[in-house]
Amino acid sequence: MSPSGADVLRQIKSRIDEVDPAEVRDDLSNGVVVIDVREPEEWSAGHIPGARHVPKSYLESRIEAAVPDRSEHVVLYCASGNRSAWAARTLLDDLGYERVESMTGGFTLWKDRGYEVEQPRTLTAEQRERYSRHLLLPEVGIDGQQKLLDAKVLLLGAGGLGSPAALYLAAAGVGTLGIVDNDEVDLSNLQRQVIHSSERIGVSKVDSAEQTITALNPDVKVEKYPVRLGAENIVEILRGYDIVLDGLDNFPTRYLLNDASVRLGIPVVSAAILGFEGQLSVFKPYDGPCYRCLFPVPPPAELAPSCGANGVLGVLPGTMGLLQATEVIKLILGEGDPLIGRLLMYDALAATVTEVKVRRDPDCPICSRHPEEIADEEMGVFPDYEAFCAGAH
Repeated sequence: MSPSGADVLRQIKSRIDEVDPAEVRDDLSNGVVVIDVREPEEWSAGHIPGARHVPKSYLESRIEAAVPDRSEHVVLYCASGNRSAWAARTLLDDLGYERVESMTGGFTLWKDRGYEVEQPRTLTAEQRERYSRHLLLPEVGIDGQQKLLDAKVLLLGAGGLGSPAALYLAAAGVGTLGIVDNDEVDLSNLQRQVIHSSERIGVSKVDSAEQTITALNPDVKVEKYPVRLGAENIVEILRGYDIVLDGLDNFPTRYLLNDASVRLGIPVVSAAILGFEGQLSVFKPYDGPCYRCLFPVPPPAELAPSCGANGVLGVLPGTMGLLQATEVIKLILGEGDPLIGRLLMYDALAATVTEVKVRRDPDCPICSRHPEEIADEEMGVFPDYEAFCAGAH
């Protein structure tokens, strides 16, 4: 006669270590990794503060992302202590984890003891369906999707770079997108600025972008700035945003952006395009070099003509804008290795990507200084970058 499920469970519990909820509570501040193996709807009803969510049905595929070091002290819990016992055996016997325990009585006993419970925000049924492919990724999941929904990203320009970036950030569920652009849609834009359409020629680009974003994802709030970015308004516009996506096309405003973003401590995901080539980097104040470290002075005009003068392959800003959007999402989630201190160069004709290291300049006129020394609240101390760039040429 084969053993019953209860007999098998008793055998499993005899081979693993179980721990009382009181010990788990005491160990929370001592580096123990607590894993909730319940299903998503159970997790959403409340969980132990600081716990990581890895449903038992996805344990084998997701546990390594949650606990990459197999020597760490891991405590698993479920509703009553049964599923976590099975999960503990899997980690120990099949996956090579060294110190795994199951919490006796599970979350039910934890709550009965009156211990602290974290009540997570929940997604609506429509959001769960919309972002379902994100929720399957352990690097995103419900917590990561909430970070995206809470994020505020400012896009400088609704043109070639800003268009694809805005579309995919909106689709990903970035909750607030600010768009700065004082231009109107022109027929010549439509070869690459995919957020606009023929019917909107003559319409303000921020209004056109808002229409497309709202139709794509009504979760996203669009803040519109139909103005030219300048020393008199840049700090007021940037303040309150988590990340800036730079789709600018001129050096004076990029230098001004660098000063303001370092002053405010806001990371900038910057890209540039020309012809068949693009560049991309992430400037995170004081974690890596700033834009001025990379370009102490502007290049000569003949080496940096505008797209209007030199031309650009229509698909190129799509490629670079999507890479920008990817970097923005990585920064929001706190995942991966952002392009901080690295400059990525893409050659579309050769289909090659080259990367070079960029180091902070200890004598940089901007990021070598304390933020409060860069600009004051009166906004009258930024250099005249129009004159600076003209003089460099």
